[in-house]
Order: sequence, then C-alpha cells, then structure tokens
Amino acid sequence: MKDLLATLQDYDPGMLPALAATWGMASKSRVDMPQLQRVMLDPGAAEAAWDKLDDSARAAMQLLVSSARQRMKTGQFERFYGKVRKLGRAQIEKEQPYLQGQSIAETLYYRGFIGEAYDKVADNLVGFYYVPPDLAAALPLHKTSYEQVDAPDAPYFERERDRGPLATIESAQEVISADTSIIDDMTTLLAYLQIHQVELKAGALPKAAVEALLPQLLHDSGIRLDFLLALGLSAGLIASEAGSASPRRKEVRTFLSASRAQQIRLLAQSWLESQSYRELWHVPRLFPDDTGWSYDAADARDTVMTLFAELLPEQGWVSRSDLIDAIKNIEPDFQRPHGDYESWYIRNSAGEFLTGFDSWHAVEGSLLEFYLVGPMYWLGLVDIGEDIARLTAYGRAFLEIQAWPEPPEQAQKIEITQDGALLASRRVNRFERFQLARFARWEQPGDPYVYRLDADSIQRAADQGIKIEHIQAFLARHLQDQAIPIPILRLLRNWQAGAKTSVSFESHIVLRATDEEALDKIYASPALRRHLGARLGPMACVIRPDQWKDLRAKLGEMGVAVDLSGLEPRQNRDA
Repeated sequence: MKDLLATLQDYDPGMLPALAATWGMASKSRVDMPQLQRVMLDPGAAEAAWDKLDDSARAAMQLLVSSARQRMKTGQFERFYGKVRKLGRAQIEKEQPYLQGQSIAETLYYRGFIGEAYDKVADNLVGFYYVPPDLAAALPLHKTSYEQVDAPDAPYFERERDRGPLATIESAQEVISADTSIIDDMTTLLAYLQIHQVELKAGALPKAAVEALLPQLLHDSGIRLDFLLALGLSAGLIASEAGSASPRRKEVRTFLSASRAQQIRLLAQSWLESQSYRELWHVPRLFPDDTGWSYDAADARDTVMTLFAELLPEQGWVSRSDLIDAIKNIEPDFQRPHGDYESWYIRNSAGEFLTGFDSWHAVEGSLLEFYLVGPMYWLGLVDIGEDIARLTAYGRAFLEIQAWPEPPEQAQKIEITQDGALLASRRVNRFERFQLARFARWEQPGDPYVYRLDADSIQRAADQGIKIEHIQAFLARHLQDQAIPIPILRLLRNWQAGAKTSVSFESHIVLRATDEEALDKIYASPALRRHLGARLGPMACVIRPDQWKDLRAKLGEMGVAVDLSGLEPRQNRDA
C-alpha cells in the first residue's frame, strides 16, 4: 500500500491545513507535506493523536491494520463505520469533520489515519481504505480497546490468523450422495439435439423440447436441464448458430469417448469459467431484473471457490449455514466488487425488492446455498444433507486440494434381447449410447436405458444419413458372435430398400344414416351437401372439418334427430 507521503499527496489540498493543525503544526496556507509526514511519524505525536481517538475509532483502526494487506474494500469498511464525505476546503473549515465527523470512517479520514486507493481485482477497479504502513508502525496499536474488537458483533475483516477450515460435525441427516449422472444426462441432451432441430428461445430450450427431454433424464429437473444446456454451450459441445442449437461433431465424439472422470473434469472446469451461465438468475425465489448493473458470474464463482477451498475440510461434514456465515464475515462482497447493495434490482417471491446489506442472506446467502445444492452437487463435487455438505474426491480435486481421481472403468456392451429390446447400462461407452439413441426409439431412461428399433426410428435414422448397413454393423459389434434377434433382422430386411409404400392415418367425423334413402336426401339438398365430404358407403359419409355444428343445426331445422354419442367427450361438451 501507499506510504504516508504518497497518501498525503493524494488528499484534496483543501484538507491539508486542517490536517496539519490537527497534528500540531503551525497553520499555514501552504502545507509542507514532507514536514507533515515527519510530524505524523514522530512516535510522540502519533501517540498523542491516537489518544484523542475514542474506543470505536481505535477498534476500527485495529481491525483495519490486522486485515489482509492492512486494507479493506471501501464498501465493506463504510458498511460498518459509515461513509466519508469528500468535502472542499470551505466545508472543512465550516463543519470541522476532523474534530467529529458524521461517521467513524470520516473522523479517521480527516485526521489523516486512513487513505483511499484503487486496485484492479479480477478486471474490476475496486476502492479500498488502508492505513499507510509507515504510519501503522508509528502508532501505539497496543492501546486499542480489544474488548470491542472481540465483541460478538464485531466484523471479521479477513484476519489471516483466524482463517482455516471449518470444524466438522458428527451428525448427518437425510444424506444425498453425489453421483455422476450429469454425464448420462448430457449424453441424452446431445443425442436429442442431434436428432431434432431445436431453436433456442432467449438462449433457453423451447417448451416442447423441455417436455420431451425431462422424462428421458435421470433427474427430471428443469433448472438442472438449464444448467446442462449452459454447460454444453460453455464446454463447446453445443453450437448456437442463428438461434439453433446443435452438437459439435468432433468435440462431442472426443468428450463422449473419454472416461467418466475426464468428462466430469471438463464439465466442472467449463462451469467455473462460464461467462454465460448466471447462477443468480437460477436461484429459486430470486427474480433479478437485468437493468444494467454490473454482474460478473465467473468472477463471483471463482472467488467463492477460492473461499470454499479455504473453509471446507478435506474430509467430514460441515454446516452449510456456518459456511455461509463464514463467507459473510470474510468476503461478503464476493459478487459485488464495489460493495453496492442499493442499485441491484432483485425481487423475492412476494415481489419485494431486496436492497441493502440487510438482504445479504436473502441474496448472497441463497446464491451460496445454490452453488452447493445446485451446480456442485449436480457435478458430483459435494454430498449434501439437511444443512450439511462435504467434499467428494472430485470436489477436492476441483478445489485443487488433491490430484484429480481416475477410477478404473470397465466398459460394457449394449445388450440386445431376443424380443428386440436394446439395453444400455450407464457403464456403456457414452458415445456408443449416443449413436444408439440416433436410430432407436427411446423407451425408458435409467440403468439400463431401454431402446427399441421400429419403422419410425429407422426412418428417422435415414433422415440423418444412417443406413441399414450402419445399424447392422453397430449391432454386430455389440453382439459379437451372437446372431441378430429375428424381430430386428426381419425389420432391417424389410427396410433394406426403404419404405415400400406409404399410407396415412386421418381422423374424421362420420355421419351415419339409418338407411340409404335418408343419406340420399341429405346429399340432394345443396344447403346440406356443402358440409359433406367423401361418401363412405350407402349409409355413411365424411363431414367436412369444423362443419358438424352447422350441419347439426340445419338437420334439426328439417326435423332430423342427431345422435352425438359417437363423438369424443370434448366434442360432446362443445355441443
């Protein structure tokens, strides 16, 4: 940090005369700053100035000096000790803030104990209050009121000697162990995007795609599906061109062919570095309004992971509430580099705006909770339970506490049953299941996934350029020396040259008369005939689409009774 002389040079010239008088120098219109520096660093003068501070001001100084690099973020310091008004010379002479400022911070500033500077932190220019190191060395800091420093409500302010892992707890209730099912669900998502043309809506999957995908996922959570899509985009597995989402062929093949541990590592790193996934917009019961305020999700995420690496023990459970409280004490502004709690527009479920530091637990606390029970749990980095969490082997590697694990994997073949079902367990190579999903009908997710070949799936495969020969080679590779089951073989032979012909199924409303003469009379009437389509026989015909109500009304006018019992329930209700 800057020394005292550099700090004096940064002060507004208008405050120097009052500052010189405060430290016992003769009042002059032009202050000699090197001389003022020598006076302020004199042990006797420093002790006299120190003794004039009250206990609250000395406690604030002690906490500031004992913080990392003897500095605190401007917003953090002002939150506890008040703001500092930047006054001109006339205002200083009139209000004399050096005698009694409107806040503790203001008193310290105008008495020359603290300075303000700016530093670049993760591409943000952040303001800090600091004590010049040479002035701190001259002050009798031992005379600070430690009773206040250790008071329960005193801020923590990054005292390095107190940092370290949280204490573990013994009891663990409602434990939910982490898994790596996100890899299986990513495979499903990539296969779906390969098969279907999907237009993203404001960067999200459309409703029809979500409804089709959720039943096929191992965890049918919409918020987790949003995370999957964001991960796929951030990891370069999914391309979004002109609003259309599609897998990147080369990257997908490399990813799906890798080991499960390598896949988790890639997805976790992609989440850490993602510039597009903004967790604050996915926290349940928080509704941010994107009104232009600065929010860097990647920077906030990186800061929190650094804190988690410090605070989470390698082994054992910790209280999530204690972890959140520790971060509030250590680095409350982890996502707000300027300590701004007023201009962010975030509402709760009741529509109330959550502003001010009093809303920290509702916003920052909820976000920290979401990191743990959302992305970190989904990625297999933490086990969770009722207000508890603990790192897994993957979690420890992610936080760089240990090397990345590489558990052995025994790849399995796809099982093909005699009735034509294709079973792919989670131990099947993910690229193989991705290929299977392209030409088979999806029946059931799980362990195993169940697929089946049918005419529709073979036609869908053909639309993707997958030929019968490709399907046969794929099946033979997994059957090894076994014969292809008869139902599948018959289906493939019948479709060898493509569909022989095509038919269509249509639904119509049919008018059925009691005798041939009655239908002839209806056809003979131009007013009635205009509502009719093809004749299906001597006593039945098709009613044109959406014409049955008008036809019923006209028949009623002619004294013909109409029985609607053959219509679907919905149409009966419309009647």
